[in-house]
Amino acid sequence: MNAHTPAPMPVRRPISLVLASPRGFCAGVDRAIQIVERAVEKFGAPVYVRHEIVHNRHVVDRLKAMGAVFIEELSEAPDDRPVVFSAHGVPKSVPAEAKAREMIFLDATCPLVSKVHVEAQKHFDAGREIVLIGHAGHPEVIGTMGQLPEGSVTLIEDINDAAAWTPKDASNVAFLTQTTLSVDDTADMVALLRERFPGIAAPHKEDICYATTNRQDAVKHLAEQSELVLVVGSRNSSNSVRLKEVGLKAGARAAHLIDDAKDIDWVWFDGIDRVGLTAGASAPEDLVQGVIDAISARFDTRVEELVEARETITFKLPRLLTA
Repeated sequence: MNAHTPAPMPVRRPISLVLASPRGFCAGVDRAIQIVERAVEKFGAPVYVRHEIVHNRHVVDRLKAMGAVFIEELSEAPDDRPVVFSAHGVPKSVPAEAKAREMIFLDATCPLVSKVHVEAQKHFDAGREIVLIGHAGHPEVIGTMGQLPEGSVTLIEDINDAAAWTPKDASNVAFLTQTTLSVDDTADMVALLRERFPGIAAPHKEDICYATTNRQDAVKHLAEQSELVLVVGSRNSSNSVRLKEVGLKAGARAAHLIDDAKDIDWVWFDGIDRVGLTAGASAPEDLVQGVIDAISARFDTRVEELVEARETITFKLPRLLTA
């Protein structure tokens, strides 16, 4: 080879990249983010947001740059600026305090979480003892339990809790669930509760939301066809963490939760021919595209899409922002 002959390009190893569909934003997340964006547009900055609007660092950072100020308690917000309640829902005491302080407030609670709140109130009004299947400390669980007087709802986190729960009147009980749980794990707990309390009142329609169910179904099929599964989502995102767990249970050799392409450890790809890629319900699609680009830069990548379901649901914005 003479000095003027360019060196041959290294041959990139071929790899198949299978994209799960649906993935990423659900209707509740999309609505919540729009509420913050429109509030900043209408009222100017700053607009205060109680808790992260959705559990994704990139989304939160982008909204901060627009003028959103994230707080954990309403006491941190001044009376004269608008406040938005996160998609996860809040205890009843929070809007009551906002009303008492005559604040402008916008409730970005996902309508499917609000449905669980309504169910909780109906069971309470009917005098039933209520059990909630969920994760302690998650804002959605805090919000749901906060719909009713303290002590009205018992939290069950796992199958052992379901076996140990002893109500005062076994003939008058009800269960609810967090909307972002593992469908399979929750089904086991519900089956045990039904076995122990045959007359237990159940949700009219399953509390685990359509988006959680669809994304978990999609990742199961993804894992069956992939050796490695990557889930784009933040570590404090319940539905994203569940996707990683479901992928492992469904047969993937390895599954990793990543915030974005920078979190990829390329050692994971050693000996791997098929990679599955999905995203939690609070992860934006541009982060997924960033992962696709990073993989494509290193491998001869063939991208396929695995379609589990088509989602067409949308939720209306509050009248205060559309009037």
